Formats: sequence, structure tokens, C-alpha cells
Amino acid sequence: MIRDVFVLVESNTTGTGRLFPAAARALGLHPVLLAADPSRYASVGGAEVVRTDTDSVEAVVDACRRLGGGGRRVVGVATSSDYYVETAAAAATALGLPANSPADLAAVRDKGAQRTRLAAAGVRVPRFTVAGTVEEVLAAATETGYPVVVKPVTGSGSLGVLLCADPAQAAGHARELLARGFNERGRPVPRRVTVEEYVSGPEYSAEVLDGSVVGITAKHLGAPPLFVETGHDFPAPLAPAAREAVTEAAEAAVRALGIALGPAHVELRVGSEGPVLIEVNPRLAGGWIPRLVREAIGTDLILGTVAAFSGRPVPVAATAARGAAIRFVVPEGSGELRGVDGVAQACAVPGVVDVETYREPGAEIVVAGDFRDRIGHVLARGASAAEAAAAADEGVRRIRPSLALREEVPA
Repeated sequence: MIRDVFVLVESNTTGTGRLFPAAARALGLHPVLLAADPSRYASVGGAEVVRTDTDSVEAVVDACRRLGGGGRRVVGVATSSDYYVETAAAAATALGLPANSPADLAAVRDKGAQRTRLAAAGVRVPRFTVAGTVEEVLAAATETGYPVVVKPVTGSGSLGVLLCADPAQAAGHARELLARGFNERGRPVPRRVTVEEYVSGPEYSAEVLDGSVVGITAKHLGAPPLFVETGHDFPAPLAPAAREAVTEAAEAAVRALGIALGPAHVELRVGSEGPVLIEVNPRLAGGWIPRLVREAIGTDLILGTVAAFSGRPVPVAATAARGAAIRFVVPEGSGELRGVDGVAQACAVPGVVDVETYREPGAEIVVAGDFRDRIGHVLARGASAAEAAAAADEGVRRIRPSLALREEVPA
């Protein structure tokens, strides 16, 4: 009997990334994780782990071919990590397996190239300029008009994204970004940034699978000038006309970018003139949004993603009509974590279904202004998104991180 294998090229080490192996097993597949450093994955949901140079498409293809021997065959190659979508797609293409075009994915992951393609297709995006020097950043910001958003052309999780109010702030932030040669995984990054018009209005994300919007998430952000996501509500409380406009914009965007297969996480803001595309990510959402979708409407986006990339049909139709919400625990400053109080009290809130902390006492907490600031979450379910949001808000209010805050060293 042939055993079908589903290969993951690296993985997110937090959030729903670690649930992919369970989804593969639910479809009768044997999950294998290819990792350059297997020690990163203390828990990968029971996947077989194979050490591989995941920066090399050829090495990934060779590993897959080796896995295909001895009564096994590889039926899909994918990843839950934004950084490896091109590698996984290139390997799948080389093996004749389901995949999006690696060239299209490369354009999607470069925010400048992505914006250019979207604008050419008539999808509304903010005014933007790609810049490679501080001088170019300042010229673009002056032309666009302050405040402007300055961010790297690659990356996710709000890493390096800053709303700059004046030339001094724009120059300082651009100088820092342009000096970075590698990301947090040690992979090289382009020394380019985008300078973008700031679009006001509430932020949403459309969760897309195989080109169609499954649902829309309302996003909660921390205080400017940062863009830390502090919570999500699903489904978003949108009027029918606004929901239709967001859906049409998101589906037009993924068509323009060639993401016909598998997931996409499309971020938008809705202003007085309608939706504006902020960015498209060719992967599932982070921040536990797939879990919210499952809790609210019963649709399993992770299962659907594994099915898409292994050629298996799995229905993703909604089976329920509830609401779900998550709120993240974010410390007020940097320092050594002494402990997190109030977890039991948060669990006792009616509607709360999951409370988790991500750091152990003694961990060094560094507030960086991105997703890494989160040290825990409270997830709730209710008859509606509003009911779930109220429960999550109450739960997170009961969580009390205790930190030995760093003292500022006098200059």
C-alpha cells in the first residue's frame, strides 16, 4: 500500500502554523517537515522532521524525491511560513504537484512589485514609491505628504512598519531599515522600502481560499505610529454593501496576482471612498484567525489549505453562524517577565474558550512594535462577533503580566 506524504517546508513556530500536521493526518496524509534547524521545532504536531537546506529549491526537491521512495509518494508541498512560499511552490512545480506560479509569488511577496501589479489591474491601492536610499524616501514622502507609512518591501507581522509624521522620523526609520541585510530568520532581505500614503479608516482582512473569500475579519490595532495587531473579530460587523465591496476588492486582487490555489490573507482599509488594498499575503492569516473562522462558522482553513496543495477536494462551506474574537496580551514595556497573573480568572469568563501565555517567567521581553510583542491571548466564542468580543475584552482585562522593567540609562 502506498503511503501519501505531505511536505511542509519550514513552519511558523507559533499560532496555527503548528496545526498543519494534524490537518494532513486528518486527510490521511503523512506529514513531513523539512527544516534547516530541527531544534527550532520543539513541537510540530507529530510531523516527521527531516534536516534540509530549505534555502535551496534543489535541496528541497531532492529531499522530496528521497521521501517518495520505499512505498511512499509525495502528493503535496507547502508551507505555513511567509518566508518559504516561493521555495515550496518552486519545489512543487518541479515535482509536478499543485502550486501557484513561483514567479507570481515572488511578485506578491515584494510589496513594491505587488502594488504595481494591483494598480495596473485597476485595484485601488495607496499612493506609493519604492525607495533604496534615505534621500529617495524623503523625496517620496514630501511628494506624498506626511504622515507616510515607511516599511520594508518584504516581511510580515508588522515588522518594520511605522507611520512617520515628519522628515526626521522618516529618515531615521528608513536609515534603520535600509541597514538591515537579514530578517529575523537570518535570510537576506532587499535593501528597499516602500513609502506609502496613510489610509485612514477601519482595517479588515479577507480570508481567501482558492480565489474566493471565505469571510472577513475586523482587526484591532495598537496606538500609532505602530501597527501592532492587538485583536481580531470574526465575522466583521460590516453592512452588506461594504461587505460586498471588500469581497470584490479582495477577489480582484488575488486574480490580478495569480493566486488561484490555496490561501491568501488580504488586508484592506475602508474609508469614505470604499476599500483600499493595503497588502496581499499568499498564505493563511496569522494571529489565530483560522481558529476564529473555525470557531465561528465551522470552516477549517488549514484543512482546506492542505487539501488544495495535495489535490484533495474538501468542502469549506460554513456549518455554523456564530462569532469569535481574540485579544492579545501585550506588555506595557520591556524587561524580565516575573509572571502572568489572572489566567484562571480569564478562563472563567463566560464565552472564553482558550487562554494561553507564550512566555515563561524569567523570559526577557523586548517591546519591538510588531507581532513579537504579544505574550499571550484570550480567545472567545459567542452567538455573535460582538458577544465574543465582549468576552475576549473582559478576559484580557483580567490578565496581569508582571515585569521587572528596564531602567533607562542616562545619556
